[in-house]
Amino acid sequence: MDCVKITPSNLEGTVKIPPSKSLAHRAVICAGLAEGESIIDNIVFSDDITATTNAMKNLGVIVNRQNLMEIDKNEDNRETLKVKGRKDLKLLKDSIDCIESGSTLRFLIPIALLTEEEVTFKGRGKLVSRPLDIYYEIFQKQDIRYKNNNGELPLKAKGKLKPDVFELKGNVSSQFISGLLFVLPLLDNDSKIIMTTELESKGYVDLTIDMLYKFGVEIENKDYKQFYIKGNQKYENRNYRVEGDFSQAAFWIVAGILGSNIKCEDLSIDSLQGDKAILDIVKKMGANISITDEHIEVKNSKTKGIVIDASECPDIIPVLTVLAAVSEGTTKVINAERLRIKECDRLKAIAEELNKIGADVKELEDSLIIKGKESLRGGTVDSWNDHRIAMAMAVASVKCKEPLTITNSNAVKKSYPQFWNDFSMLGGKIDEWSMGQ
Repeated sequence: MDCVKITPSNLEGTVKIPPSKSLAHRAVICAGLAEGESIIDNIVFSDDITATTNAMKNLGVIVNRQNLMEIDKNEDNRETLKVKGRKDLKLLKDSIDCIESGSTLRFLIPIALLTEEEVTFKGRGKLVSRPLDIYYEIFQKQDIRYKNNNGELPLKAKGKLKPDVFELKGNVSSQFISGLLFVLPLLDNDSKIIMTTELESKGYVDLTIDMLYKFGVEIENKDYKQFYIKGNQKYENRNYRVEGDFSQAAFWIVAGILGSNIKCEDLSIDSLQGDKAILDIVKKMGANISITDEHIEVKNSKTKGIVIDASECPDIIPVLTVLAAVSEGTTKVINAERLRIKECDRLKAIAEELNKIGADVKELEDSLIIKGKESLRGGTVDSWNDHRIAMAMAVASVKCKEPLTITNSNAVKKSYPQFWNDFSMLGGKIDEWSMGQ
């Protein structure tokens, strides 16, 4: 078990935001489905991106990593990928290890079925039990054979997805819609996806549709209620640079509000990322934030509680709860039930861990009520093996009076392997150690 002990200090300086994990998943997949060679620039090999890249390689896609020298611990670890895609995917090994990546699992299930071979999907941690019912309903309707372990991974599946009208709930996960959108254009006839409930996390579907368009595939979006997908389309190879990740920038934006000036570089102000909502939310809370084409700068600010709707930006809720815990008045986070089926039950985790160090967070079924305090105590908290809980608690240390110890701190590798380096570079005082198993 890995731990960090943080001595509270203000964070200050300039940080280059790591590339968007959401966009990197999508770019690697689209390049893998295109004939010819694509170059994908600005990739960081977090555990999740490693899972997707290895999955595509297992389907016969050739991926060459450039800058693959031994990376110094304090250097930036961005890489460029050369991806030689293929339209006739072939399973090289009969299993795909998704590690703990929900995106890899839900995106790759329909893609792997293009091979018409039996494939086994494996995972670990919370991923083993994350729901796949939407796909199981499709499998039953289309006579695709499958077998799981009492509803959990490993999942074996064999069969080929057929063009169809797919009726999906919109309040479970947009990853199922994206998974289908990657594959349906390649089938020999047209398909339609009909939403039976309001679609949440529209921003993630926008990212998928936009990435498909960049690689030559068109989807018709009818106000997020229906999606029309023409069959017999082809992915076209291209060069693409992954932009900075707003869900990771959110940690430094909040750290700057609580501490001193922080400049975030390598973000696109025109981004379609749903987590760009962080900018509007902290503005409403009273943050001193300036936005230019070059960077986003935040300064120490006195913030106040507001109502935050989590439905379109669930990933930034843990760190916003930290901000709310030390903002004046009461903050209510609503429409947050889906946070319970992430890497951990994030509503429960962030409420319990913040309360341990002196916050006042009340957990309801689908919401949080946070009464702000001037400061937090410090003490020992756990990440629940969830990267976003680990990083949110690190930011909370800025407002602690006593040192803060975070156990299972290595969870950050899932999405942001350089997090603790960047935290130290901005003035964070940390001692890291391993407690063995």
